[in-house]
Formats: sequence, C-alpha cells, structure tokens
Amino acid sequence: MLKCRTVWKKLAPLARASSTVCRQNVRRTGNVTLTCVPVAHMSTGPAGGGRENQLYVLLVGAACVGGAIYTYRTVKGDNQRYQDRIDEISSRPYKRATEEPPSTVIPFFLVPSHTPYLLIGGGTASFAAARSIRARDPGAKVLIVTDEPDPPYMRPPLSKELWFSNDPSVTETLRFKQWNGKERSIYFQPPSFYINAEELDGAENGGVAVLTGKKVVHMDVRGNKIKLDDDTEISYDKCLIATGGVPRNLQVIERAGEEVMKKTTLFRKIEDFKSLDKVSRNIKSITIIGGGFLGSELACALGRRSTEYDLEVVQMFPEKGNMGKVLPEYLSNWTTEKVKSEGVKVISEALVKSVVCKDDKLEIKLKDGRLVKTDHIVAAVGLEPNVDLAKSAGLEVDSDFGGFRVNAELQARSNIWVAGDAACFYDIRLGRRRVEHHDHAVVSGRLAGENMTGANKPYWHQSMFWSDLGPDVGYEAIGIVDSSLPTVGVFAKATAKDTPKAATEKSGTGIRSESETEDTAISPVASLTPAPNVGQHKDEYGKGVIFYLRDKVVVGIILWNVFNRMPIARKIIKDGEEHADLNEVAKLFNIHDD
Repeated sequence: MLKCRTVWKKLAPLARASSTVCRQNVRRTGNVTLTCVPVAHMSTGPAGGGRENQLYVLLVGAACVGGAIYTYRTVKGDNQRYQDRIDEISSRPYKRATEEPPSTVIPFFLVPSHTPYLLIGGGTASFAAARSIRARDPGAKVLIVTDEPDPPYMRPPLSKELWFSNDPSVTETLRFKQWNGKERSIYFQPPSFYINAEELDGAENGGVAVLTGKKVVHMDVRGNKIKLDDDTEISYDKCLIATGGVPRNLQVIERAGEEVMKKTTLFRKIEDFKSLDKVSRNIKSITIIGGGFLGSELACALGRRSTEYDLEVVQMFPEKGNMGKVLPEYLSNWTTEKVKSEGVKVISEALVKSVVCKDDKLEIKLKDGRLVKTDHIVAAVGLEPNVDLAKSAGLEVDSDFGGFRVNAELQARSNIWVAGDAACFYDIRLGRRRVEHHDHAVVSGRLAGENMTGANKPYWHQSMFWSDLGPDVGYEAIGIVDSSLPTVGVFAKATAKDTPKAATEKSGTGIRSESETEDTAISPVASLTPAPNVGQHKDEYGKGVIFYLRDKVVVGIILWNVFNRMPIARKIIKDGEEHADLNEVAKLFNIHDD
C-alpha cells in the first residue's frame, strides 16, 4: 500500500504551458497547494515540443480511501494545442530579427500557500517589522507582498538627496551621496538579502521573501487568508497591514480632463521621481502646488536646477508661508524667504479655482483672479491613507484621522497589526494619532514586529520627523507640532556645524532616524551659557528650539538646525510636566554653546 508523501523534487522540472493552459490553477489537498502564477522575467529555456512541455499536476491525498493515493496526470490535450501553436508561428512569414516574436509561453513559479508572517505593503514599516520579527524569532518565515515592482526602499531621498546628485545615471542606479558625502542605495537591502518566494516554505532557517507587483484585493479575517489580484490565495498565522497611503490630488485637477492629468505629477514612488526628473530637464516651467514638507523640499530641489536648465520653478499654497500648518508664522515667513533664495517664485495665499490646458500650456486660475501659466504641475497636497482592505476585512477606519483604527499595541484584531501611514493608533502619552513620516514607519513597524512575536508592548517611543531645505537648513521635530497651538521659541546664533550636512558628517548617517531612534536620554546636562529671553524673534533664526504647548504642557518640539538632541526632546514630552520657565528647558539642548 502506498504511503502519502509530497515529492517536491518532482515539481522542479515543471513544464511550461501555453497561455490557454497557465491560468490560475489551484488545487489544495491535505497540506499542499500547487499554484500557477505568471512571472514577467523568468527564463523559460528554448521553446519546442516534447515531454518537457507536458504540464504535471500533483494531487496529494486526493480521495484517500483505505490507503494513500499518489497520482499525477498529463494534460495531453493542452500539450497538443501548445504544439499546434508552435507550428503555426513557425509557418509565419519571415520577420526582421529586431522584432521579438510574440511570447507563447507564460512561465510560473510557486507562491507559498501559507506563511506564518504575512506583511502587506513593501515600504519602510514592513521592512522594519520583518527585521524585528527575525531578530526575536531567528527562524521566522516572513512574506512581504507589495504592488510596487521594487523591494523595500526609503522614500525621503526621493525629495531630498537624489535631486542633488551629480551622477547622470542616478535615476537608474538610485544611488546617491548623502549630505555627509557618503554614498548609499535607496534600497534598504540588496536583492541577495531576500530569498525567493517559492523557496520560503522549505527554508530551513526561515528568511524574508518579497512578492513584488502583486496587490492584495481581499482579506478574509475569519479564514486568516488574503487574495491577490491574480486570484492567488495565501493564508497566514499573523498579518501586518502596512499599506501606506496614496497622494491626494486637487479636485479641480481631477475634473480638468486627461490633458491636464498627463501634465500633472502626484509624487510618491520611485517611478514618480524618475518621471519628474526627466520632465524637469525638458520643459521651461514647473509649478508645485502645496506648501508642506514635500512641496517645499521639491521646490528647493528643483530651484537648484533653475539656472542650469533655464527652468522656472513656481510654488503656490493657500497658507501665508511655507509649512504654515506646522511652523509658527514668523518661522514660516523666514522659511519662505529661504525657498525664494533657492530660485523659486513663491505665490502664497493661493487658492486654485481652475486648471485648463491651452496651446500645450497649463493655465492655473486662482480664486483671486491671478493667472499662472506653466508646462507641468506637481500636486503635493497631502496623503490619503490606503484603507482599501477595510471593507472586505471588516476593520474600523477612524473618522477623524483616517487610517485603520488600532490600539496602543497597534492591533486591529488579535492576529492583525497595522503600522506606518495607514495606522491610526492610540498614543499613551498624546492620545489618538496618525503620523506620516519615515521615522514613525520605522518605530511603528518595529513595534508591530515585536508584538507579532508576543511582546505586547504599547506605543510609547515617540517617533521623530525631519525636513531639509537642502544641505544648509533643516529641522527635526517630535510630538504634535501644529501652528494653531501656542508656541515658545528660543534661538541662538548658528555656526558652521549647525547644518544638516554637518550633522550627518558627525553622525555618519544620512537618514538621521536610523541611529537616532535607538538612543535614550537619561540625565541631560544643561548648558551653563545664559539664554536670551523667551520669545525673542529676530529676522535671522540660526538655530533654536520651538516648544508647542497644550494646557501648558509641552506636546511637541522642533529643533531648528539643532541635531542629535532628539532623545532629550523625547524625554521632555514623555515626562508630560508643566514648565514654569521654558528658557531653562531650552538650556538642556546646549543651543548657546559654540
């Protein structure tokens, strides 16, 4: 009597099948699922007929009655159709060698039908979670599913350092020099770091696999499984949703028609950087709509090209100054002047009424009657959290902040966590929040990974964020920084070391949060240098600390051209105490030392 067994070696020489054969075939019996999935760039070997092109289907444990059955079937009819197709192509008239013959073979590989750890989304949060899971569970098998064609990468350089590269091939290599001069790749790890998805199930020591170009379209919470856009199903033990967000667009642009949309960039991904880089080298005028972090960074980056490429760069936004929703008015005004000095024409208090395409130019009409003509628009007006899975999964979306609503442990269900831009979490110090920054993706992804392996930790380690207006001016921030809150600023004269470039040279890292988030502040030593009066605002803000207050308690801090002091700021917010004299608190940051 035959024993039931799975002979995976029999699957190694799986034959190729024609496009009529290689559909999404799934047969699950016992613990084995054979899944046929098309792949775009897998070598298939020479085309031709013969037994190597027969498709074998393995059925394990099928109809086992009184003993085990191991069976396979050769699909002769489909093989014959395949051979007929090859014969038909061979009989066609001769074509030039430069024309590739149409592909008649769709290669495929095996996707794991089950994974212990499933991470939906291929961004920073997913990568941080995978690294955290593997650190706590070295043999863990982690599958990342992303609809992007790339493995996990960092987004900040897309609007910062990449634009300042002198390498003409930077859009292909995606390698760039940090402010400190050191070169690195935008990708967190090289391809060799990951194992192939089809090898994950049998990996003795586990590993991290990335399934690229695949979108999760349905989530069955009760059945603990997801469905991809090609109908593949993958079950899981524990799942992380880190779907990030999609760039918002202005309704007036969306309603303007296809011609306007073709000349509009929504900036978020690698492909957006490549596209905008190419566009900016071949047009005369570009207009950025949005005065926040992304809009201001791109304005400064493109402004540097204004002279070299004879490019007019315009930035417009509804606020009075750059980053007006974050910075106090006096600092926002100073930032606006800084952006102008980079060669950018800034139009403030600008509300877009309509956009039309006329004579191959875009005409942007503002509500106050002003008219701006441009060749291309970059809409940098915010991010919409990607919560498409909420409906099928039955997960709650927060009505105030958007994003999947989770608890302090980042849980949406007992075996489902959410991290990054898409998470609306409960901060045990500052209340319910949703944060859209790189370091939050690192912090929340790492915490979710720990909790997926049983840590049960609440969110307490405040993430930071930063923005650089080129290599000379930058700031780091933590907590709730909202310009509608009361603020107190303490400033000092800056020195040559008080720039993003100098800070990265000292720390040795370009992405400052990568080292910063591991630090803690226990007993900061205050400077003995006397501080100026609180609220002193001069025209020149070299460096300083801005405190954001709620009910007389510091809930947010911006370090303006002050670097490597974030652990101190984190401790101040964590303590949650009232401070009678913020001048004394500012001394903790040693801003008055040369």
